[in-house]
Amino acid sequence: MIIAKILNNNVVVILDAQQREQVVMGRGLAFQKRVGDTLDTSRIEKVFALQSDELTRRLGELLSQIPLEVITTCDRIIDLARSRLGKLQESLYITLTDHCHYAIERQKKGLAIKNALLWETQRLYPREFELGNEARAIIAQRLGVELPEDEAGFIALHLVTGQLNSEMPEVMHITQVMQEILQLVKYQLRLEYDTTTLSYQRFVTHLKFFAQRMLSRNVVPDDDETLHDAVKENYALSWKCAEKIALHIRNTYQRELTTEEIMFLTIHIERVRKDTLRHN
Repeated sequence: MIIAKILNNNVVVILDAQQREQVVMGRGLAFQKRVGDTLDTSRIEKVFALQSDELTRRLGELLSQIPLEVITTCDRIIDLARSRLGKLQESLYITLTDHCHYAIERQKKGLAIKNALLWETQRLYPREFELGNEARAIIAQRLGVELPEDEAGFIALHLVTGQLNSEMPEVMHITQVMQEILQLVKYQLRLEYDTTTLSYQRFVTHLKFFAQRMLSRNVVPDDDETLHDAVKENYALSWKCAEKIALHIRNTYQRELTTEEIMFLTIHIERVRKDTLRHN
């Protein structure tokens, strides 16, 4: 491996066989080295081979400014998240590492930030929130910094962002829409959700992608009108509730739901309604 650029003592850029840049990290990797020198591969701790040259450049800039122990800690958190959640967007290396670095620095100065979506994040993204708390424990163990629970929520939202391939403001907006719909269903049908049921978890997953499509104006076209009619007739109560959601979406977000979207909402609402009645 030949050094193409030295970012600091611990981080360098190399060119692979296809002449694409890769960011390579390791303690003392570039000590007394120059551009064009060969790397000591025994010192390499991590190679970031990202698909986008722009992402590689941004990651290199970020890693050149952050202590190595913070980088390796965030890399451990991301590896753990990927093993639990599956594929995550490569940009998460940049956004989550950057967030954790500044969260750690703020905490050292006593400048913790309150998370306005903490309650919603705990309930809508339980797997991601659990990982957020595990990330806090990893940071405490490896770096000696105790982050508040609010940071578990922020980390969870970054993980949701990594799954949806969205930006953080959009994910926060998606979370808000999901919470609005869940509250509307709860009060319309007088339900007390059992968040452990498969029907509730499927409903939340549906709402996550529904809200993303709705906010990005991607329409699900109408398909089988016969099926629409059958669902409307058999699940009349849940269909009326879905129509209330459609009205709320129209009034709040100026977006018209198709009958197909109303039908899918109805099916999920009906499953949750029946599960709730069964457990009460």
